[in-house]
Amino acid sequence: MPLKRRSIRDRPIGMLSSLKAELSVLIVIATAIAFVLAWQFLKWGWSGWLAMPLTLAVALGITYFFAHGLTSPLRQMRDAAEAMAEGDYTVRVEEAADSRDEVGQLARSFNEMAGELQHADQMRRDMVANVSHELRTPVSALQALVENMADGVVDPTPANLEGILNQTHKLSDLIAFLLDMSRVEAGAASLEVEKFDFGDFLDETIKPLEIADGGHNHDIHLVVPDHVMMEGDPDRLSQLFTNIIANALKHSPDGTAVLVEVHEDPDLGTIVTNVINYGSQIPKEARNDIFRRYVKGVGRTGTGSGGTGLGLSIARWAAGLHGGTVKVVPDDRGANFEISLPKYHIMDD
Repeated sequence: MPLKRRSIRDRPIGMLSSLKAELSVLIVIATAIAFVLAWQFLKWGWSGWLAMPLTLAVALGITYFFAHGLTSPLRQMRDAAEAMAEGDYTVRVEEAADSRDEVGQLARSFNEMAGELQHADQMRRDMVANVSHELRTPVSALQALVENMADGVVDPTPANLEGILNQTHKLSDLIAFLLDMSRVEAGAASLEVEKFDFGDFLDETIKPLEIADGGHNHDIHLVVPDHVMMEGDPDRLSQLFTNIIANALKHSPDGTAVLVEVHEDPDLGTIVTNVINYGSQIPKEARNDIFRRYVKGVGRTGTGSGGTGLGLSIARWAAGLHGGTVKVVPDDRGANFEISLPKYHIMDD
């Protein structure tokens, strides 16, 4: 909801690119007019006791008129901030948004912040609805299976028990996801650093993804030098690579390949991993947005991916905990996610 808009013509303040310059001009104008009026009043033979109050009143009126253009958008921002504090993220400050001074810059920054908060709030609502639905499904299935066994309708056969186990695994995965989300919101987490073989680690990370891929017939090619050792938290790094590789599988057409290629950069002391899904491309303007929280991509079928929109955000967070980076790099072969991690972990002071 945009607040009342006034053009720059209605705001004498705002035409210059510097607030200091505008205030200086205001002082010069008010002083010059006051001087001219005082001189004119004295020339007419008015008493100084009468000319001085009138001159001051005119100078104050001019100052108030000009200063109103400065304080009005600030009051508007105050009202908008109060509305946002009550949960209304649709408010925008349009007054002064087209001016070139610092107040205009502040108004534009405020509107950008409001837009980000509105987007995050909407995505959070969608995510809560999705998670609630996903939690309800395994809980309902578990309840039905257990009630049927308790009533003697079905027997506790290995198949039925396996069904219960599968539903509990789904619940466990959802709980783990919620914990990851809370850690991301907190912005930090502790690391259990150990030294391990990076190739073996990636191999163990990829195997369950290949199984979960089901009948989509994706081939995951792992290319990694022998005996690449690194220091880090295997659990956090597993989140990183699982989310990146799973994202590549999700956005790849059936029957295509995903390449996981590793090389060392001895000059920087880093291990660089490229995850490439052939044939799929990410527009240049979207390469940073996809790492924002709650932003969902397009799945292999061309529709929404159906995820929570937190996978890539969690991946970047996990990389950042290790002092590393995740980014999309140009590649004619397809979408190329480049993960750069320091080979040796540096403990914080």
